[in-house]
Amino acid sequence: MEIRKIYTMVEEIYSDQGQKVDTPLRKVAVVAVVKNPYAGMYQEDLSYLIEESKEIGRKISVMAVEAMGDYPVESYGKGALVGLAGEQEHGVAMLTNIFGEELRDAVGGGVAWIPSMKKKGAAGAMIDVPLAHKDALYVRSHLDGMTLTLSDAPLDDEIAIISVIANGGRPNSRLGGLLKEDIEGKDGLR
Repeated sequence: MEIRKIYTMVEEIYSDQGQKVDTPLRKVAVVAVVKNPYAGMYQEDLSYLIEESKEIGRKISVMAVEAMGDYPVESYGKGALVGLAGEQEHGVAMLTNIFGEELRDAVGGGVAWIPSMKKKGAAGAMIDVPLAHKDALYVRSHLDGMTLTLSDAPLDDEIAIISVIANGGRPNSRLGGLLKEDIEGKDGLR
């Protein structure tokens, strides 16, 4: 699958509402902008997109982990922004469990469901990619996200495929729920 470009975005948060965080919260997004072979047409069988997502998922997920530096990965998410000549379903096809397993492998495992966002949009559109703890979806502090704007992507005949990871939960999280210290990591929920 033809890749036009790859974006890497790093956000690092040192304080929120005047409250310093002990360890900076680092969020990393890596985006591969690829040619959509089905732009402008209806294609019943989308297995090509699913198959191609494996290599792309591996590439951008490994790049995201590298951009985390020495920080451990605690949460993850995925997204797709499909150009206007495509279908939302094209982005969905590229984010199945084939892609998800590559993301899990890159971060060193994870049993929780990987949250995702898929939508159509023009170049410059924003997308909010959700994040959740990689081992337990019920860790409320890690229900977060990263907002991305791609200045020149996707073009009408492209798909932007996104891996997002973070080293922690929201700064100043204080709404209770399952704590990361109490994760069992058995069912992906607790």
